Amino acid sequence: MLRWIVFIIVFVILDLYAYQAFKTVSKSNWSHITYWIISFLVAGNFIFNYYGLNRRDGFTHAHAYAFGFLVAIVIPKMVLFVGMFAEDVFRVPQAIFRYFTANEAPKESFFASRRQFVSQIALGLAAIPFASVLYGIYKGKYNFKVLKYSLTFEDLPASFDGYKITQISDIHSGSFDDIEKVKYAVNLVNEQESDVILFTGDMVNNTADEMHPYIDVFSKLQARDGKYSVLGNHDYGDYVKWNSEAEKHQNLEDLKSIQKQIGFDLLLNEHRYLKRNGERIALLGVENWGTGGFKQEGDLKKASQHITNEDFKVLMSHDPTHWERKVVNDDYHYHLTLSGHTHGMQFGIEIPGWFKWSPAKWRYKYWAGIYKELGQYINVNRGFGYLAFPGRVGIWPEITVIELKKGTPTA
Repeated sequence: MLRWIVFIIVFVILDLYAYQAFKTVSKSNWSHITYWIISFLVAGNFIFNYYGLNRRDGFTHAHAYAFGFLVAIVIPKMVLFVGMFAEDVFRVPQAIFRYFTANEAPKESFFASRRQFVSQIALGLAAIPFASVLYGIYKGKYNFKVLKYSLTFEDLPASFDGYKITQISDIHSGSFDDIEKVKYAVNLVNEQESDVILFTGDMVNNTADEMHPYIDVFSKLQARDGKYSVLGNHDYGDYVKWNSEAEKHQNLEDLKSIQKQIGFDLLLNEHRYLKRNGERIALLGVENWGTGGFKQEGDLKKASQHITNEDFKVLMSHDPTHWERKVVNDDYHYHLTLSGHTHGMQFGIEIPGWFKWSPAKWRYKYWAGIYKELGQYINVNRGFGYLAFPGRVGIWPEITVIELKKGTPTA
């Protein structure tokens, strides 16, 4: 209950400051009433969905859009708050100083005109995040990008020089609302004509049946050496209230069956060998392993049984904290790890090759793209789908294509 009280207090403070800017520019009483009605409905809908509904529903479209609408109005109001509060910081002390030093009461016309100017500037700036969030909800969540990398290894078997891996992650099928856009993305994956397709977890939000409308769509994924997958934290059904453990277990078994129908070889702390011209690379897949309350079923030792340290290794592990905490310092050398999970927070700013920022960096050390530590690489995929917030702003849905090259790595 305390968190909702804090939420309401913060929301009201933001609203009061934002309203000062709004009413300074707009003189219509009807527009003022509309402002408060919209604020009340959006906040009320959010509280109702996240506190009033039966949480057995897990992450639903209703929850997503309640959060999306809240973000759409709160971020612009934060901009307005900063602008109006900053103006108060200068205006109020100045008025007090004039009153006590010159016994001069503030001139209302002066402060009113100044406030109107600041309000207009603040409203103009607030329109930018407002438009960006709406774009992210309407278009950004399906703005698929193909990101291509070339990684060089001295000990890559010669037969795998030029080998192409396509990675997708975090499908979150329960969030989709446009099957044609999903079909487009699957075709985009196939256009890469990669040797193997690797899916690094979170096929659903809550339950296996979310995937039923998309089985035929994802069954069309094609790669010469097959399709492989691992489980993510959402795949276990941990975010739904089940009637029994047996029901929860059956849901997981149903999801495993769906992955098989699609054509994925699901690796549960296991490995396979990809072979070419008498040479091989080891492909390993572990169950979810994460920190901060996430399931830790991943067993690296079990997955690497019967392979040697001399084998070239590609590891699929959903959560990048597993690489940070366990993989990179393991006795075995895991050349390339593929992860997802973070979604890049679905919000941020990226200028390719120059700048990358997202709130995700406050939670994850490795949150999007390629990283290298101790001669080992990890790619953190930004995700194919979306969750909670029904959109993406600046951090777009990703299809990763990694080409393995044999040679001497650059520093």
